Formats: sequence, C-alpha cells, structure tokens
Amino acid sequence: MTNVDKEYMDDGTIEETEVNQCSSCGGNTVYDPVTRGLKCPFCGTELEIEATRENTTEHDYLDALDHADHSWSNEKRVFNCDNCGAETLLDNDKVADFCTFCGSSHIAVSEHDAGIKPALVIPFQISKEQAVEKFKTWISKRFFAPSKLKKDYELQKIGGAYIPYWTFDSETKSAYTVKIGTYYYVTVTRTVHRDGKAEQVTEQVRKIRWRTQYGTYNKFFDDVLVKASRNVASGLIDKVEPFQLGGLLDYRTEYLSGFLAERYSIPLKEGWYSARDIIDQRIRNGILRKETGDEVRIVKVDTSYNDITFKHILLPLWISSFTFNSKVYRFLVNGQTGKVSGQAPISIWKVTFAVLFTALVIGVVYLFQDIL
Repeated sequence: MTNVDKEYMDDGTIEETEVNQCSSCGGNTVYDPVTRGLKCPFCGTELEIEATRENTTEHDYLDALDHADHSWSNEKRVFNCDNCGAETLLDNDKVADFCTFCGSSHIAVSEHDAGIKPALVIPFQISKEQAVEKFKTWISKRFFAPSKLKKDYELQKIGGAYIPYWTFDSETKSAYTVKIGTYYYVTVTRTVHRDGKAEQVTEQVRKIRWRTQYGTYNKFFDDVLVKASRNVASGLIDKVEPFQLGGLLDYRTEYLSGFLAERYSIPLKEGWYSARDIIDQRIRNGILRKETGDEVRIVKVDTSYNDITFKHILLPLWISSFTFNSKVYRFLVNGQTGKVSGQAPISIWKVTFAVLFTALVIGVVYLFQDIL
C-alpha cells in the first residue's frame, strides 16, 4: 500500500512524499529482488508491483538544457559523502547512515536538488545473499591470488545502489572524404650474394595506388548508453556490463525502496558530448564498411546531429569491498545479471612461477623442434 505523507515546510507550502507501507502491520516495505515486489521486513507480507513500460517518450535535449524538469526533488533528497564526494538519493523521510560507495559514515544532507527524474529503471534481480555467493565464487577463482585469501579475507558491508546513466537518440547526416587504395604489383630485379657469388633475383613488389572518394552517410542512433556517474570506478563497472536494457521498466518509487540511488555527477550536456564521441566512432566504422578497397583511410567527416533526445535511467549494482592483510579491495556485482568485477591481491610467487613455467615450456618446444 502506498500512502502519501504531507510535510509542512517553513514557507507554508506542503510537500508530499510517497511511503510504501505494509497493509498488515503498517511498517515501511522494501523492494525484494527475489519476488520483484515489495516485502515487509517486520511481518513478511508481500505486495506486488505493477511492472509497466509505457514511459517511452524521449525528452528533447536542447529544451532540457534551458529548463529541465527537476521534480524528482519532490520525492528524493540528496546526501553528500564528505569522504568520496558521492551524492546519493533517499526518500525524504529516510536518513542515510553510511555511504554505499566508500563505506564512510561522514555523510550529510546536501543543498543540491535531486535533478532530472529518471524515466526507466532496471530493478534489482539479484538479492544481497545471491550477490555475496556470486562474490565467493568469483574470489575462489582468483588463480594468482595468495592461497590463504580464500579463508582469510574479511567481507565488508554490501549495499545496493542504482547507478545513473543517460541514453541518447540522434539523427545524423555525415559528409566524408576518404582515400581508397588499390594494390598493384611491379616486377623488380635486384642483386643478392650467395656463397660469395652475386645473383640476380626477380620478385613481385606490392605498390598501392590512391584515389579520393567523397560520400554521405546518414544514420539514426538509438539509445546510446553513457554512464552519468564519476563515483564508481569505470574499470570495474565496465567489467560487469553489459546490462540487458530489454529489462528496463517504468520508474516507480517502489523499486528504490530500501536502496540508494546515486545522483548523476555527469550533467546532461557532458553526457551528450560522451555520446557524441561514441556516435562519431560508429559513423567512422560505418563509413569504412561502406567503402570498398584494399585500403580505406578516412580524411575528413563532417556530421550534423538532429532531433537529439535523451532519457535518464537507473541500473542496479551491489557495491562492497573486502579486507586482506590490512588492505581494502573493492568489488561490484551486477544487480541484474550477477556478473562480478573487482580488485584482488596478487601473489608474486605464483606470478613468478607461472612466468618461469611458461618460459620452460617454450624452451622445451624449441628444443624438440631443433631435434626433429
């Protein structure tokens, strides 16, 4: 059951916030990745969430730069971590006790608004318990880690957070210039010396003949995905991708109940610049596929971007770390697929042994080749 609480502000206005209360005991329910509904942590009552995907309207990029809708602040407030700088979002009636991204308890309410409201979300489908098991399986397969790691590591608190992304659409029209090379061969005679004697040798030498080609390349790009977060290590999050975007559902506050959501730290305009770089590279790849020749080199591409639209979406991550020999190692678990990425200690002895063993095998192979 979703109730609406009213908070009377100092200026006399009334701010309404949604509270997902249990229909049995009145406690606040949380989203359960296993049942994909709401569950009361007090009495166990389960409530269904109506999953829909109707919010398919793209938002105009240029219009949003002038006056983006920041109505999300009516639902969420921003907490800032003094340690790592992450800004996370919680329901207005919640108080954060630690930072999911670095584990620090030095967090405070920020004056920033929540920003542009997300349109779509992939709800968590991997539970906390499942995420821990995925991590244990992952760490057991760290071949180059010290042998005692598997029994001596200390797992820290694991927290679920929704990470912000932008998706962009754009019509593009490109005019380009390329150089197309065609191979041809010429017969060349040269002098070589064998056993002290000069000999004439004839061989075919490859040459390349270049010509300039002009053309156009027009393409619509749909849902170009760009991270809107600076606070999750890109190297780690890249390794738990991809997310299956077919699982996106309409944003509902129920999906975030019991979880944090990170406020985007990469603004819309900067997000578009990153998306444009991705689009430009895809255009170049498309041109290279379109033109035929033994070699194709792009000289120049001029692209116009039209009808640019965007969406703000949230994708799920379990975030945690473990301690080994007084050092902290971070890891992530994809909250949709369960894929794990993380840092782990390396055993110098294992690496050295592997290098020496590889060198020995190569040496034996060469030895047998010489004998044969």
